[in-house]
Amino acid sequence: MRKQFIQRYLANNLVIAYASVLLFCIGALIVSISWGSVRLPFLTVVHIILQEVFSVPVNQTLDPMFINIVMEIRFPRALLAMLVGASLALAGAAFQGFLKNPLADPYTLGVSSGAAVGAVAVLFFSFSLPLIGRFTLPLVSVLAGFATLFLVILFARLVQRSMATETIILAGIIFSSFLGAFISLMIALTGEELRHIISWLMGSVAMRGWSYIWLMLPFFLTGFLLLFFCRKELNALAFGEETARQLGVNIAVRRVIILLGATTLTGGAVAVSGTIGFVGLVIPHLTRLLWGPDHRHLLPLSMFVGAGFLALTDLVARTIIAPTELPIGVITAIVGAPVFAAILLRQRRLQA
Repeated sequence: MRKQFIQRYLANNLVIAYASVLLFCIGALIVSISWGSVRLPFLTVVHIILQEVFSVPVNQTLDPMFINIVMEIRFPRALLAMLVGASLALAGAAFQGFLKNPLADPYTLGVSSGAAVGAVAVLFFSFSLPLIGRFTLPLVSVLAGFATLFLVILFARLVQRSMATETIILAGIIFSSFLGAFISLMIALTGEELRHIISWLMGSVAMRGWSYIWLMLPFFLTGFLLLFFCRKELNALAFGEETARQLGVNIAVRRVIILLGATTLTGGAVAVSGTIGFVGLVIPHLTRLLWGPDHRHLLPLSMFVGAGFLALTDLVARTIIAPTELPIGVITAIVGAPVFAAILLRQRRLQA
C-alpha cells in the first residue's frame, strides 16, 4: 500500500512538473512575442500563430503589420532563443551528470569558448566546406568544441591521473580564459573587420531569421537524440563507473556518445548565438533541486526550462534599456554568477 502511494505520488509529481514547464515555455514564448517597441495583445499573438503556423482559421481580422512583426521578427527570434536555451540546458545537464558535479557546464568546461573560436575562424576567413555550404559554421563550431573538450580532458589527465572532476573543471576554466583572450586578440589585431563579432560573442539572437533556426535545428535534434538514448546510462554513471559496468553499461561507448551529444548541442547554439554563459550551469541545477536527479526526466525538464528562461532573458535584454539592446550573455552572467557562487558555497559546506 505504501509502495503504491509513493509510486502514485511520484507519477502525479511528474505530471505537475511537465505541465508546469510546458505552460512556462508557452507563456514565455507569447510574452516575448507580445512585448517590444510595439505592444501586441496576447490574444492577437495567439491568433496570428494559430493562423499563420497551424493554418487554423480565427474569428478576428488581423492587421498585416502585426502579422509581419510576429512572423518575420519576433516569432523566429523567440524560437531561436528557446532552441539555444534548450541546447545549453541539455548540454549542462549531461555534463553535470557525466562528471557528477553541479559546477560542470559547457562554459566552465571550455566547450563554449572552443566552439566560439571555430565560429570566429569561419566568419573571419569566410570559407565554406565542400558539399556542406552554409552548415560549415555550426559544423566547424561543433568540431572545435569537441577538440577543446578533448584537450581539457588530456590536460586534466596530465595534471592528475585520476582526473577528479574538480581538476577537469579547473582545466576547462583555464582553456576558456585562454581561448577568450585569443579571440579578443584576433579582434584587436584585425581592426574594424571583426568589430561586429564582439556583440555576437557576448551572446545575441538579434537580427536572426528563420534561416538560423533551420541552420541549428539538425544539430539540436542530433544532440538531443544522442543524450536521450543515454539517459538511463547517465543514471548508472551517477553511482560510479564500477557500478555502471556491473549494470551492463558499455562505459567507453556511452562516454563518447554523451560527450558528442552535449558538444553538438553546444556547438550548434554557439554558432547561431555566440557565447552565452551560465545557462547550462544554473538551469539543470535548479531543475534537479525541484524534481530530482533522474536523468530520464531531468533532461527534458531542463530543456523546457532552459528554453523558456532564455526567451525571457532575450526579452529583458531588448527592452530593459530600449531602444538599445543588451547582449543576452550580460543578463545571464548577472543572474548566473551569484547562483554559481551559491552552488560552490553549498557544495563546499556539504563536503565539510
